This record gives sequence, structure tokens and C-alpha cells, in this order.
Amino acid sequence: MTIRSLVTEKGATVVDVRGTWEFEDGHVEGALNIPLDEIPMRIEEMKNLKMPLVVYCRSGNRSGMAEMILKQAGVTEVYNGGGLADMRIALM
Repeated sequence: MTIRSLVTEKGATVVDVRGTWEFEDGHVEGALNIPLDEIPMRIEEMKNLKMPLVVYCRSGNRSGMAEMILKQAGVTEVYNGGGLADMRIALM
């Protein structure tokens, strides 16, 4: 399943895991901002978001770490959307 279909067909929650200032500088429309360093403390909140989750960052590295943290915490429907540019292209 593609990132586009996860968002458009499944209604995935899109989460930007970059820092707040990066998010304020530009983000995918409708995305939530939960910085990577806050994810461990916000696992329960994230488990209550509409699934699936698509996480992204600037390049795909932090979102890969976020995906791993969430999967280890039992969130099975989480996908790495890569970087902001990747997400913008995927959602065109």
C-alpha cells in the first residue's frame, strides 16, 4: 500500500516528527507535530490516534526511528513516509 493510499483511502493520521520550529517553517497540510524526542512520553496518546499512522521528518531518518519506537511499543499500523519532500510528492 502506498503512502498516498494510506492517507487518502485509509484516512491515516500524518505525524511530523521534526522539531517545532521545523514544523512551523512548513509541513504537510493536516499533519500533527510530535517531535521525535517526545514520542516515548506520548506513546499512549499516539496509540489513540486514528490508525494507520504515517510519520515523516526532513530526510526519513528521524521518522525511521519514530516508526521503530512505535512498533516496539505495540503500534503495528505505522509507516515511514520519509522526508517532507517525499510526503509532498506522495500526496500530489
